[in-house]
Amino acid sequence: MLPTASPISPPGGIQSAGMGRYRWTICALIFFATTVNYLDRAVISLLKPYLEKIFGWNAGDYANIEIAFKVAYSLGMLGAGRIVDKLGTKLGYALATFLWSLAAIGHALVSSTLGFSVARAALGVTEAGNFPAAIKATAEWFPQKERALATGIFNSGSNVGAILAPLTVPLIAETLGWQWAFIITGALGFVWLILWFIYYEVPARQARLSQAEFDYITSDDEPALAGVEVQPKVSWFKLLTYRQTYAFVFGKFLTDPIWWFYLFWLPDFLTKQYGLTGTDIALPVALVYVLSSVGSVGGGWIPLRLIKSGMAPFRARQLSMLLIAFCVLPIVFAQRLGQVNMWLAVLVIGLAAAAHQAWSANIFTTVSDMFPKRAVGSVTGIGGMAGGLGGILLSALVQKRMFVHYESIGQLDHAYYLMFWICGGAYLLAWVLMQAFAPRMEKVNLDEAPASR
Repeated sequence: MLPTASPISPPGGIQSAGMGRYRWTICALIFFATTVNYLDRAVISLLKPYLEKIFGWNAGDYANIEIAFKVAYSLGMLGAGRIVDKLGTKLGYALATFLWSLAAIGHALVSSTLGFSVARAALGVTEAGNFPAAIKATAEWFPQKERALATGIFNSGSNVGAILAPLTVPLIAETLGWQWAFIITGALGFVWLILWFIYYEVPARQARLSQAEFDYITSDDEPALAGVEVQPKVSWFKLLTYRQTYAFVFGKFLTDPIWWFYLFWLPDFLTKQYGLTGTDIALPVALVYVLSSVGSVGGGWIPLRLIKSGMAPFRARQLSMLLIAFCVLPIVFAQRLGQVNMWLAVLVIGLAAAAHQAWSANIFTTVSDMFPKRAVGSVTGIGGMAGGLGGILLSALVQKRMFVHYESIGQLDHAYYLMFWICGGAYLLAWVLMQAFAPRMEKVNLDEAPASR
């Protein structure tokens, strides 16, 4: 076992050929979990054409099912972060994955529209554990300068899950039946659980980790913790007294709903606008998420390069996120370009989705930039709940009413046009609000008196 504390050495002096790369094995495990998480989440959007015929859904029914997921997810995020901080990353992540895998398989037993709402709610509340646990594990296993890159890599698992879904789900549904699409994808979580218990442990207790890599991981962080949380937990109420919390909250509130719009409505957009059905939809949807994977990793690479060039970490994060926000803007032209060629619309949507994932790699990293490890799970959960609430409001107040209205008059393309304008402006507004609340992304000292904050 490694010592629970280690002298801080300069990062440049620690990185050597023999240091080891076990931290990237942990990143691969988180990537796998995130892939399964999003694969389970995306199944229903690919089965929508089949389920519409079986259960007689309209746009409002599907929106209600989507809202059930988002309500449960937002509430689950708040509790999940707290549970992960309390149980620790290893047990907290395992519990979440076990429960969401059961919920995913449970969809196969549903026989009514109400049943799907219940199943989606169960999936939402349990899937909420993924990102608080993933961000906490990244904070435990990576020094600050590598966290955005590691986050970008594991977060690209959400794209891989969304890529695998259109390539597999319609095929499974057509050959084995829609129930098996839920069963097969849900069962992958149990495969991950086996690997997780074999390979994961906090750095201070990981026998496979070299001393040199351990020193590197803990070189710029909390040496007293060194991967073992011994300090008291922090209440939600205290975390809500910090400006940094609200910077993350508003960033998630405005941008998470946009990603969910892509995830839940992109197949429907391609079906309604271009008449794609069944397996025809696989390639364009997969292309969007392939581009998203590139954006996720690239979003983590950009601030790393800026930091290595001498830029302050908070400034590198701010500049990266501003550039990323501008990359979303072309989506407002998606439909006009799609009138020329469908693939132009797909590419523009893919660019926006890639920018979202690049944004996510950075906004998640701001939590570990601004908060100590013992609060990372809770703050991530608070922000995740805000993102869920934003998704609920967008679905209930905008998507549901707007899509039902325009569908009833045969002008559904108008609804998508308005949604693409919302997508284009959300990130710039989020960036402005984040700068207002945390202009320098200062590190929070949880032990200082409230009056000195």
